[in-house]
Amino acid sequence: MPLLDSYGRKIRDLRVSVTDRCNFRCFYCLPDGEPPMARKDTILTFEEIAYLSDIFVSLGIEKIRLTGGEPLIRKDLVKLVRELSKLKPALHDLALTTNGFDLPRHAAAFKDAGLDRVTISLDSLDREKFAEITAVDALEKVIAAIDSARKYGFEPIKINAVIVRGRNDDEIVDFARFAREQNLKIRFIEYMPLDSGHGWQRDQVVSGREIVDAINAVYPLELIDQNRGSETSWKYSFADGSPGEIGIIAPVTEMFCGACSRIRLTADGQIRTCLFSTAEHNLRDVLRSGAGRDEIVEFIEGVVMKKEPRHYINDAEFVQPDRTMSFIGG
Repeated sequence: MPLLDSYGRKIRDLRVSVTDRCNFRCFYCLPDGEPPMARKDTILTFEEIAYLSDIFVSLGIEKIRLTGGEPLIRKDLVKLVRELSKLKPALHDLALTTNGFDLPRHAAAFKDAGLDRVTISLDSLDREKFAEITAVDALEKVIAAIDSARKYGFEPIKINAVIVRGRNDDEIVDFARFAREQNLKIRFIEYMPLDSGHGWQRDQVVSGREIVDAINAVYPLELIDQNRGSETSWKYSFADGSPGEIGIIAPVTEMFCGACSRIRLTADGQIRTCLFSTAEHNLRDVLRSGAGRDEIVEFIEGVVMKKEPRHYINDAEFVQPDRTMSFIGG
């Protein structure tokens, strides 16, 4: 039986945060620096992650994405990738989201270990603006990460760009041009309330529709599929046949909760049923209590049944999660 929530949604996608640490300080995530780090003994070991992932896959999970924090901060991550790749072919897709800072040094090893895809975060193509957004002067390193991903055959290469009014919204067309020139899938993401400083303002959100209109005025777009299913993004190709793809992830203005297929496991072993959940479910302690496989399965199935019908960003009573994206895993 597939893993179903109480609304009949099939849960196929597991996001696993392998660390709560990050070497960037993006204003939309960690503007005040990192909160106190989780104690080392609370962080799941690679063996625990691999065991739990095996259980999740047996319950119908088809995709696993390793996230953080910045996952490449976790020492010897390639060992975990190698273990998780053993879950194929039941596991259809094993991916990694990274800021790219250290990817060139590890790309070959990741490919050899069985990693299928990488998504690289890139919020500006301008060096000064990039440094303002991330608090790190590292644009050249991220561009090098894209080159290394291509060199070692991580195709397609996806780029995540969080667009914030007054910060980088003047680069939307530049990103589209970059996608065309480099044959990249660039996914524009609406600014979400997940920052440690709780400084999110609704008027800073550049809607997905605004982004499409800005690109379409210069590079006409064609919607690839009218039905995105459980995908988070609306996908567009360039009408003139140029390479590259544009994705629009608009959780604030065009929520896609009704088809959500995702569940998250934090670095310290908490299940989160939604990116914006205010509740967490302690799978780590169940595992470490000596629970058998059947008991762990029962716990996971029970938690999935508590998955929220939707997020509440647009409700007056919305409460921002205590933990930032760096803890939750994107």
